[in-house]
Amino acid sequence: MTAFTTIDSPLGELLLVGEETRDGVTLTSLSMPGQRNAPTVRTGWRREPDRFADITRQLTAYFAGELTEFDIEFTPGGTDFQQRVWHALEEIPYGTSTTYGVLAERLGVPRERIQALGAAIGANPLLLVRPCHRVIGADGRLRGYAGGVARKVQLLTHEGVLQSTLL
Repeated sequence: MTAFTTIDSPLGELLLVGEETRDGVTLTSLSMPGQRNAPTVRTGWRREPDRFADITRQLTAYFAGELTEFDIEFTPGGTDFQQRVWHALEEIPYGTSTTYGVLAERLGVPRERIQALGAAIGANPLLLVRPCHRVIGADGRLRGYAGGVARKVQLLTHEGVLQSTLL
């Protein structure tokens, strides 16, 4: 059975979707308002905030600056290539960033397939907890983010990768 809940965050209301298990849920999607290709609540899904209690606790601790690494069970999805890319995203440490090129090299993705790598990153259904926001352009520019570049800036600033500017 598919369960969902929403939680307030500094990024707006987050939609968490998961498959129910005996002890809670395995997370299948974490999305935010205005996100490209974000799921919408469907008929038959059940609002089950208690099932997401541990995930909610971890997200709250992350936004409070008390958690730098998530321990959340995910439901596998995507193609083999996407899963390889998504696993590599999970290995980018908090407070750091990497580039598409470095990630491609690490995964053995040829230069002519970097666009496919970018597409796999963009298809990540678990924004924030699978940190695709930590991948930037080789020139330091903050390229696309399904949740919007402004949110990417917000997350990288929160993690200390970018400095807040004084106005």
